Parts: sequence; C-alpha cells; structure tokens
Amino acid sequence: MITVWAVSTLTLLLLAALLPDFQLQSADGESLTTVAFTAAWCAGAFGLLSALVWPLIVRALLLVPALVLGLLVFFLNGSLLLLALRLSTDGRAAAAPETAVVVAAVMSAVASATSTALAVRDDEAYRRRLYRLADRKRPRAVRAGAEPVPGTVFLQLDGVGHQVLSDAVAAGRMPTVAEWLATTHTLTSWRTDWSSQTGASQLGILHGSNEDVPAFRWYEKDTGRLMVSNRPASAVELQRRAVERTGDGGLLALDGASRGNLFSGGADQLALVLSMAARRGRRNRSRAGYFAYFSDPANAVRTAGSLVNEVVREIAQSLRARLRRETPRVSRGGLYPFVRAFATVVERDVVVAAVMGDMLAGRTAVYADLVAYDEVAHHSGPRGRDTDQVLARLDRAVALIAKVAEHAPRPYRIVLLSDHGQSTGETFESAYGLTLKELVRAGCGLPVSRRVRRTRSGSEARDAARDALRSALHRPVDEAGEAGKDGAEAAAVAAARAPEPVVLASGNLGLVSFPGVPHRMTREEIDRLHPALLRTLAHHPGIGFLLVASEAHGSVVLARDGAEVPVGSLADEGPLAVFGPGAAAAVRRTDGFPHVADIMVNSMYDPAAGTVHAFEEQIGSHGGLGGDQSRPFLLWPRELTPPPADLVGAERVHEVLRAWLREGEGPQVPLEISSSGADAEVVLPVEGPAARDKNG
Repeated sequence: MITVWAVSTLTLLLLAALLPDFQLQSADGESLTTVAFTAAWCAGAFGLLSALVWPLIVRALLLVPALVLGLLVFFLNGSLLLLALRLSTDGRAAAAPETAVVVAAVMSAVASATSTALAVRDDEAYRRRLYRLADRKRPRAVRAGAEPVPGTVFLQLDGVGHQVLSDAVAAGRMPTVAEWLATTHTLTSWRTDWSSQTGASQLGILHGSNEDVPAFRWYEKDTGRLMVSNRPASAVELQRRAVERTGDGGLLALDGASRGNLFSGGADQLALVLSMAARRGRRNRSRAGYFAYFSDPANAVRTAGSLVNEVVREIAQSLRARLRRETPRVSRGGLYPFVRAFATVVERDVVVAAVMGDMLAGRTAVYADLVAYDEVAHHSGPRGRDTDQVLARLDRAVALIAKVAEHAPRPYRIVLLSDHGQSTGETFESAYGLTLKELVRAGCGLPVSRRVRRTRSGSEARDAARDALRSALHRPVDEAGEAGKDGAEAAAVAAARAPEPVVLASGNLGLVSFPGVPHRMTREEIDRLHPALLRTLAHHPGIGFLLVASEAHGSVVLARDGAEVPVGSLADEGPLAVFGPGAAAAVRRTDGFPHVADIMVNSMYDPAAGTVHAFEEQIGSHGGLGGDQSRPFLLWPRELTPPPADLVGAERVHEVLRAWLREGEGPQVPLEISSSGADAEVVLPVEGPAARDKNG
C-alpha cells in the first residue's frame, strides 16, 4: 500500500509538470518539498475516496443503464480527483475539469498496475489480495490427507462453431486453446436442434429441456403473447416451464454460479442472468455483477477506456468495409457500435471477473456465457479480420481464468463449449429485394409497397395470389352446382377479412402464424384462405423447405419442384438431403411442439459455398438448419469420461455435463468458504492481469 501511494505521488508530480491546466502549488510558487508533500496528500485523498466513496456512487447509479454507466466512469472519477484536491490542499492545487478526467484515469491505471506488479511476484500475496478485493475470508485449511473435490467451470463461447474454433487454433489465433488441445483437452462437435440459437440451446444445456422452443421468437396463439428468448419476461417463463417439465432445478442447483446467461440453471449465485432481471424487489440483484466490478475505480476506468476503443474500432472497421465495397454487408450505424462495445468489453470483463471470484470462493460449478464473438459475427460475418480479433481476445480471457484457477482453494476442470455456430450469407432481403414478411403479404394478396411490387419475387407472388383468387371467384360451376361457387366466394371473403399473419424471423428460420385462428392451421385451411401462399413460399429460390400441418398426412414438408413429404416418413434424403444428417429428426421433433408456427420456413442452403439467407439483417446468422450454425463445439479435460460420438441436441449435452459434475472423489458439496445470503450475487472485481485483456 505504501509503495502504491508513493508511485501515485510521483505520477501526480509528473502530470503536474506535463499538463498546463494541472498544478499542485499556489500561484506564488512553493518549495519542492512542499509540492511533494501536497502531491502525497492528494494521492492519499484520491485513494481513500476511490476506496470509500466510489462504491457508493456506483451503487447509487445501478438504475442507470450499464452502457451509460461505463461512459460516465471517466467524469465521475475526475470529480473525485477535484474533490481530493480541494480537501487535501485548501485550494492551493487546482485542475481544469477536462484535465481532472485525464489525471484521474492515469492515476487509477497506474495504481492498479503497480499493485498488480507487486502482488503477482508472490503467489500467496496475490491470493490474499484477491480475497481481500472480494471481501471474503480465506478458506479453512484442508484436512490432512484429504484431497479437495474438483470444481468445474463451463465457459460458453457464444456462437463459435466447431470449424471456426478449429481454424482459429490452426492459424495460431487461440494459443491457449491450442496448448490445451495438445496437452490436456479433447475437442469434438455436437449437433443442435432445428432451433440453433442461444434460447433453445442454453435452456436445454442448463435445465435439461428445451421442449416447445421452436425458434428465437415465436407467437403463442393460446396466450396471444410474443415470446422472445432474450426478453426477461420470456426468459423467466421459459425457465419456469423447463423446471416444471423436468422437476429439477437445473445443472447448477448444487453450489453453482450462473454468470451472463439467459437462464439461471438453478444457481444461487447470480449475476447478469436475464431470467432473474424480470424479478422485482430486494431479491432482484440482476445488476449486482456491474456493481461489484465497477466499485473498483481502476476496473471502471480500464473498462471504460476499452469501451471507447471498441466503439472507435467498430466505426473504423465498418467504414473500411464500405470503402472496399465488401459483400455481403449490413448496416452497422446508429447505436450498434455501442452495443458491440458493451458485448465485447463490458459484458466480457464483468463475467470474467465474476468467474474468477467464483473459483476463489471454491464454488462447485460455474457456467458463464461470453457473447462477444456472436455479436460481432452477426454484423461482420463469422470469418474475417473483425471476428479473428475477437477470438484472440476471448483466448486471452480463457488464459486469465485458467491462471487464477491456480490460486483457488480447490482444483478446477475448465470445459469450453458453444451453444451454436454461425452460417454466413447475403440476407434474404438483399438477395431478393423484399423481406419474408413482404413475401408472405404478397402471397396472401395483401397490400405491399411499390418497392416490393417492382421486385421479381413480389410481382410473382402477387400475380399468383391474384390468379388464385380470380380462379376461386370465377371457376365454372361443377357437379356440386352453386355450392362450389358459394364456397369459393366465401373463401375469398374470409381471406379479405382475416387478420394479417404474424411473420417472425430467427436467423434463417421464419415463422408464419395466423392469429385469427385459435389452432394450428392445416395446409388445406391455408389453401382455402390464401390459395397462393404455400405455393409462393415453397417455390421461392431463397427458401429451402416449409413445414405445415396437413389434414391428410398429419404434417408435411414442402419444397421446390413440387416436393411434398409427410413428416412421418421424412428421412435425411429428399428435400432435406442438403441439410445433412439429423435434419429429418430435428424437423420431426419440432413438429410435435405445442407452439410450432402454422408455417415454419427454413431458408435455402448452398453446401458448396456454405451460405444461407437470414430473414433478418445479419450476414452471420443462426436459428435454423444449414451449415456451421448447427455444429457447435465441446472441449473437455481428458480425465473426464468422453461424451457419445454422435452428440445430438442440447438436452443430451446437459446429460453429459451433469455426469461430469458427478465425477471425482467424494460428493459434490459446497465448501465452507462459499458466500451466501445477502452476498450471494457479489462477484470479484479483479484488477491486475485483466489489464492484458484489453485493446487487442
């Protein structure tokens, strides 16, 4: 502490000499000894305010969005410095407000670097310091002759496909993972369900059931509710349903911690868990992770600086892509640079610090989600310079966690996995000039914009709808007499009066629902209401296949060239052959969900190029079948029992992870050092080595 104080004093003296708007003496001038004494008092006052007042400021600002809090860090820290100058020098020292911001940032960074440099030289000192930062008591000594039961840390690298990880390792972009593969770990792939997205995969992994999650977003006719996996209200409902189905709290129910996830997994230790953000009252500590991390001003300044750097990096990368006319490309303006910076910097730093705190507390199981790659890949593409940089930074985060594990009171097994991959390709709208919603409206004969009518797809769909309606209204009287004509006219009137369809997109998976009909509509009912719709969709070159119920066959898959296969006899050949093994089983399983849409639409997939067409503005997408999105990875320590060779579905991954938690000597019981009660959601704000995990 004395050394840090001394270095901070020297830093203040240096800054006073370099910055014209910062002074440590009165206008009349003072002796060098007096100036040094003033600098020491200022450094001490600033250190005390940072330790005592700063946590109170951050806690008071918990209601402020985390992104805004990150941007306020510099100004709040500068205000503390101005207060320290006033309190410790009776007004002799002064600084312009903008200069105070710079001085405070440098002071915090220097203090953090100095304390880290001193602590890491001594493992025991480093360990004591980390426990002190976490406000935890040191663990009791392990009984002689007793080996502590290993804990397990599951790190989810969101959206990183098996092939992407393999290529990154081969190219040297992830040296930590490469070293593990060469010495201690084994890598394999697993296959997602049809809904290849975080909501379905993580619910299955953490809670053992992702039944009735047909997509990232879907419409439920019985409740009239739009479910979106990353909305707190939807997440808590999905978790409740999963727990009700399985009768089990989840993977992390025994002394577990859930960090940065959509769902809790049954853990008591929670931070940045979306399903808990829907709760109200004192027990809602969804922002506890932010407080614990940002309560250390050095962490706050470092992360805020990295956030600004990431915003600049995104703007520069987006500008370069436009100047080079790279394709495919989507808009990356507006607030997106800040959204990306939050996912790649703030969320990563807070979650990594939380995981390190969990290990130092000796918790049995930790599951954390790092979303940086997934966010960047959606807008920059799964492969390229942008995502390569993100993968390299994720590797450094993994290395930092592994390093801190060496100081934990129990050994830890670190498992890396992903929830899905990503497939690349031009968006559906960019390729064909209209969105899926506009194509559906055109196929229903509903009004569309002139822009859509001028596209080939829109014109063909409207012509087909018009011809179908004209045929229904004016076809000749058949053997059934006037009844046939009356039925056609009734169908036309019903189509005109029917509520507009709800069209939703989840990557390259589209869902079409008709809210005016309380049950799942059949193909025959849809044909009577909108005669051209199914034909328009099934024959479109950007669509791979449709799933729709049928009165005659139960359910059928429709595709181009008139392909029509009942789901009961569906195989991996025929219209689904291009999507690879397991596609038929995935479609058949989803067909049995209570909330499956009236029409499930999967985009085309080109196996030669590995491309799909997302129905939303993403050039890297996931959510349906086709390509790398369905092939995430699982990387585990070799001392664990290998998973099945053909691992299919998130629910099976849950079974593998649960079995790994059971392995080891002795029962998996909480250690006495694990915190509980009011501090159950506090995480560790780690300084030091995290500084190497910033700015590329």
